[in-house]
Amino acid sequence: MPVVRIPQLKKEIQVSKGANLMESLLDNQIPVASSCHGDGVCAKCRMALVSSPEAVNSSNETEVFLREKFKLATSQRISCQVQVLGDLEVQTSYW
Repeated sequence: MPVVRIPQLKKEIQVSKGANLMESLLDNQIPVASSCHGDGVCAKCRMALVSSPEAVNSSNETEVFLREKFKLATSQRISCQVQVLGDLEVQTSYW
């Protein structure tokens, strides 16, 4: 099972391979900013991911659109659109 590390909160969680990042964090009582509740509209759940490219899925069409709309760096991912495939570390400004 992949491990998601949250160094800002001094936590790490194990998730099922292929699990949605945002849902996994919320399921473990780790707050995630969102006004669309994971519908891929607001981009408030964006996070910086430290991982190998194989640790998460490629950006989908929704995520690419949101990254362009909100002028986000390519290092920022929209957590409601991310599938965890391997170990990674996440960081965001609101923790």
